[in-house]
Amino acid sequence: MDHPVGIPVLEQAKSQFSTMAKDNYLSDSDISVLVKTLSPEEAIGVPGRRDFPIVEGKERVVEADFQGAKAHAFTDTPKEFIGKLKDVISMPLEDSGERAIFIATMNAALKHLKVIETTLHCKDEEPERCSVEIASYISDTLGSKKVGLIGLNPAILEALSRTFAAENVRITDLNQKNVGSVKYGVTVWDGNTMTEKLVQESDIVLMTGTTLVNGTFDRIWKAIRQYEKDYLVYGVTSAGICSLTGLNRICPYGRK
Repeated sequence: MDHPVGIPVLEQAKSQFSTMAKDNYLSDSDISVLVKTLSPEEAIGVPGRRDFPIVEGKERVVEADFQGAKAHAFTDTPKEFIGKLKDVISMPLEDSGERAIFIATMNAALKHLKVIETTLHCKDEEPERCSVEIASYISDTLGSKKVGLIGLNPAILEALSRTFAAENVRITDLNQKNVGSVKYGVTVWDGNTMTEKLVQESDIVLMTGTTLVNGTFDRIWKAIRQYEKDYLVYGVTSAGICSLTGLNRICPYGRK
């Protein structure tokens, strides 16, 4: 199911979630939502490689706790929050910090309602195994030859480069320190200006769920629809939105 053209996916998910919260008498309850920022070790454990953005401190994971159901969202602008569910639903979602609070909270509430299950980030050696499984799935199940990766996840990029060969992989990233560098044989393009080109030159676009937090998803989605490309959204951040809107998601090692 594609979300309606012209309606930002986050707004569509928010509308659906708001209705579900009312139908289940959650939005007016006195139950508090607690959103806190996790340390890298709390979020991802101790992976063998140390070049993940969260380990390097470029991104953080916020964790929402709703009636004991916990869920994560990635953001480069972590904020703490405590309040009622209706306070979260009424947030204007104008910046990455607010969007991370909303998405993590929605994921936790949907987990509480048993709509979704795996909402916690994988740990230790699981991110490495995840990257290999994603690359294999794209190659073996989808039969894609050229892959575009949006958002530098070094483990996934390495697996894609090894599986498809570097010349068949494209990548964009918003971190200007990465732009122009060569990672695993692939030159990192500027996500602000080169995303459409990446979509054009790929059979399938693999994008991080963080695009839903940083406000870039709808621009990417427009290009995917325009050029009629396959796509996958990966990671725990996207669990609730993909469930509500029918977007294609992959997350082999998300935890309950």
